[in-house]
Amino acid sequence: MTHFAAIAPPFLSHLRAFEAVAWALTQRGHRVTFVQQADVAELLTLPSAGFATIGAESHPPGSLAAVVRRAAQPGPFGIRRVIADMATSTALFCREAPGVLRSLKVDAVLADQMEPAGALVAENLDLPFVSIACALPFNREPLVPLPVMPWRYRTTDWGEQLNLHSSRVYDRLMRPHANVIQHYCQTFGLTPRSTLSECLSPLLQISQTVPGFDFPRRQLPANFHAVGPLRRPLENEAELNLPIDPAQPFVFASLGTLQGHRYTLLRNIARACKPLGVQLLIAHCGGLNAAQAARLQDEGAYWVTNFAPQRAALARAAAVITHAGLNTVLDAMEAGVPMLALPIAFDQPGVAARIEHAGVGLRLQPRLASPARISRALEQLLSDPAFRRRAAQLGAEVREAGGVVRAAELIEAALGTDGQRLEVARGA
Repeated sequence: MTHFAAIAPPFLSHLRAFEAVAWALTQRGHRVTFVQQADVAELLTLPSAGFATIGAESHPPGSLAAVVRRAAQPGPFGIRRVIADMATSTALFCREAPGVLRSLKVDAVLADQMEPAGALVAENLDLPFVSIACALPFNREPLVPLPVMPWRYRTTDWGEQLNLHSSRVYDRLMRPHANVIQHYCQTFGLTPRSTLSECLSPLLQISQTVPGFDFPRRQLPANFHAVGPLRRPLENEAELNLPIDPAQPFVFASLGTLQGHRYTLLRNIARACKPLGVQLLIAHCGGLNAAQAARLQDEGAYWVTNFAPQRAALARAAAVITHAGLNTVLDAMEAGVPMLALPIAFDQPGVAARIEHAGVGLRLQPRLASPARISRALEQLLSDPAFRRRAAQLGAEVREAGGVVRAAELIEAALGTDGQRLEVARGA
């Protein structure tokens, strides 16, 4: 048995992917302990995983809510506060996790690509670690825009220069986070580094994407494996109990757990669907109050709910309207459903650009997404069979990628399950 420590950002999309990996590993007889601030314990749903608290003084119970609120409202100025939160989180892990991992007698670390402390702490303790990309991979290549950039893939000198200069701007913006990474590299006696892409595992890197969805990659390391969505089995999800009329298109709309409060955008979606005669289900993930939800039904939504069984909804949908969060997009691809992307923040612009590149949907800027524009784009998705054909092709690739079972197999193969092979892994 191998004891893994799971180190990931305190957001649901990352935690759910890590729980899926933890589920697969515990099914194989291993042990997984999540290491995070106290509030995260209430977000986890996997009884077989353990939990160890850090940040009792700096991140007491109740403090996570403010971090989530800031992440939900990044904006041009708020993004600096979000970056400061990222830096604070990385410092917390680097400061307190080494002692916790020693006391737990951890054998290996599962490290989210977006939390470099997983790599730094593992190297400090001479532990093997696996990098997991729950968001778009941050592996850098000259011709591939960073995940946060909205433009398309260009195999030209101009495109390469655009990527280079935008990366420099991004690195300047991320300077507070880079300072923490540099500080703990020096403190731990590690090779100097400052970016997420420099904190990836030399042993094994796992990504939720598949090659057909990402931009063409030419410089991925041999230890990089795209396994598709990291999900627990579908039978764990509830059914969709709605009186859907098969004679009319059914459309599912969700802006995810952080952006479900955007009433104006959801209202524009409802107004756009009304003249098309589609059956619209909106899941606002608890972001709206009852009065707002009722008004959305008056505007054109057939059903409005806090949460919907997403994969069950997508299994019946003719199209999905999404904020381009990677989890929703992966579920839509798995179901072979065309998408209308309305990217808001973080890696969502990059995901939306890949939706268009892959031919599985269209995108609109949320600020310009009037009901008329949404209606025209949605009508194009529903009437042009090319989108559904390409979505079906990519869906087959996603379903055959192996998912969380393949991820567990790769982790076992890389780390082994006995002490001797773990020592070899540490040496790698």
